[in-house]
Amino acid sequence: MSNDILIHTEAGVMTITLNRPERKNSITSAMYGAMADALAAAQADVAIRVVVLQGHETIFSAGNDIGDFLNKPPAGMDSPVFRFLRGIAAFPKPLVAAVCGPAVGVGTTMLLHCDLVYAGDNAAFSMPFVNLGLCPEAASSLLLPQMLGYHRAAEALLLGEPFMAEAALEVGLVNRVVAPTEANNLAQSVAKKLAAKPMTSLVETKRLMKKGQQQLVAQQMDEEGASFGRMLGEPAAREAFGAFMAKRKPDFSKV
Repeated sequence: MSNDILIHTEAGVMTITLNRPERKNSITSAMYGAMADALAAAQADVAIRVVVLQGHETIFSAGNDIGDFLNKPPAGMDSPVFRFLRGIAAFPKPLVAAVCGPAVGVGTTMLLHCDLVYAGDNAAFSMPFVNLGLCPEAASSLLLPQMLGYHRAAEALLLGEPFMAEAALEVGLVNRVVAPTEANNLAQSVAKKLAAKPMTSLVETKRLMKKGQQQLVAQQMDEEGASFGRMLGEPAAREAFGAFMAKRKPDFSKV
């Protein structure tokens, strides 16, 4: 495995770092697998009390690596991307994220499953699934309307245009906005505070808060995954990805 995902554990905190800044931290199948494995290991290890997800101060993630995605499309619900999404949705311990720069597609939707999110003031969130001829994933079609309200969620998902850190703070997607150079350190500081608290209380409190929607999230994720897989082979997605690879504007007039 390359160093595209870095895993570091210290004082009860596991830090998962997206470490591919030269490719805008775009996520490959292997990277999804590494993150899914790390979450599973953190869940099983009683010494790990908190997990932090972070990227670089200039980029969190550009979403899926398109070339890798087209060469290795998700082959069913046991594929690495779906293992990661199920893992992050069901993770029982505190999950903290630090987000700076662009957070595209899954770079935004994974945050819906984090307990605390700290953003650099350069953060830009976008979910351009419709623009790629696809549909939302990670249960975002359920969770975004709950968090943002229907009309703001529709704007984010149907238009797919970016919204900045202050807007994300206003709607509750992030807890605090700081300078990009401070975001990762703030997430680490909060994680250390959490790691010093009684684990049984943290886990039970999180379970109770999420209890009413866990089954709905799993069901929505499965339905989105089925639709996503089907739409991946349809004309709109083929046109969108073909245009992306050819560096031209897509033409959806016939799809």
